[in-house]
Amino acid sequence: MREIFDSTVERLFVDLVSTDKVLTAETLGWNAELWAALEESGFGLAAVPEEQGGAGATWAELGGVVRLCGRFGLPLPLPETLLANWLLGVCGQEIQAGPLSFAAGGQLTLADGKVSGLAADVPWGRDVPVLMGITAGDAPTLVLLPVEAAATRTLCSNTAAEPRDTFCFEAVQPLLSAPLPTGIPADVLLLGGAMLRSAQIAGALQRILEMTITYANERVQFGKPIGSFQAIQHQIAVLSEHTAASVMGAEAAFAQSAVSLSRLAVASAKVCASEAAGIGASAAHAVHGAIGFTHEHALHLTTRRLWSWRSEFGTLTHWSSELGRALCQGGAALFWPTLVAGHLETPAGASV
Repeated sequence: MREIFDSTVERLFVDLVSTDKVLTAETLGWNAELWAALEESGFGLAAVPEEQGGAGATWAELGGVVRLCGRFGLPLPLPETLLANWLLGVCGQEIQAGPLSFAAGGQLTLADGKVSGLAADVPWGRDVPVLMGITAGDAPTLVLLPVEAAATRTLCSNTAAEPRDTFCFEAVQPLLSAPLPTGIPADVLLLGGAMLRSAQIAGALQRILEMTITYANERVQFGKPIGSFQAIQHQIAVLSEHTAASVMGAEAAFAQSAVSLSRLAVASAKVCASEAAGIGASAAHAVHGAIGFTHEHALHLTTRRLWSWRSEFGTLTHWSSELGRALCQGGAALFWPTLVAGHLETPAGASV
C-alpha cells in the first residue's frame, strides 16, 4: 500500500506541482484547480477508517505522502487535512469534505456549548471553511469552528509566503464538539503538526540535496566541476548526513504512531528535522553561491520552507526541552526502558 500511495502522489505532483505553480501560489494564493485534483484523488481522507468513508491507511503508510508534500513544496493543506480527518475518525465523528486546517496555538474555551478564544497561527486559515481546535480545561474537547464566524482575523504568512492566520472567536456555536478519547493528549494537534512538519522537512531536504549535487556537477570553475573540490564535497556530505537523519527520524515517528501518536518518536523527529533544516539550507546555499539567493533560482522555494517549518508546531528548543525533562524525571533506571518502550509521559500524565 505504501508503494502505491507514494507512486500515485508523486505522479500527481510531477504533473501539477511545478516550480511555476508554487511561485504563482505565493502571489495569487489558493489554487482551486490543484485542490480539486487532490480531492478527486481521495488522499485527504486516506487516514480515515474504511467504515467511515476513508482508505483506512496507517501513518506508516502515509509518511511518504507527507514527505512528498515537502519535497514538492505543495502550496495546499493536504497534510493538515490528513491529520484533521484522522482525529475526527479517532473521535468517532463524521469526516469533513474539502480542505481542513487546525489551531495548535492560542487557547480556546468551551462554556455553555459555545467556544471563545484565540486560534493562532492556523495554516491556510483564510482558505479553509472550517478549522479544528481543542478546548482547554479539565475535559479537553475537539471542536470544529466555521472560519467565517470569527469576530476578528489577523492574516499573516510565514517566510515561505504560506498563510498562517489567527482568529478570535466570541461565543461561537461549534459545528461539532466531541470529547477526546482516553489516551489522546490535549496537545495532540501540536504533536501531530510536529510529526507532519518533520516529514515535510525531510522531503524538502531531499529536494535541495538533489539540486545541490546536480549544480555541483554542472558548475565548472578552474576548468573542472566544483563538485570535485574537497570543500564542496564536505558541504554536500554534511547536507547528505542531515537529510538521511531527518528522513529516518520522520519514518520512525510515522511508523511508531499507530493507534495514537508516539510522543518520543515525534519529538525526536522534530528535533532532528529542525536542526537539519538550518544546517542543510546553509550547506545548500554555500554550494550554490550567489545564484542560490536570487529569486529566479528555485532553491529559495525550498529553503524558505525549511526556515519556516523548523519553527512551526514546536521549535527545536521546545521539543529538546520536553525530551530532556521527561527523560530526566524518570531517572537513570527508567532511561533505557523508556527508549525501548518508545513513549514518554504527556504533560497531562497520559502516555502517547
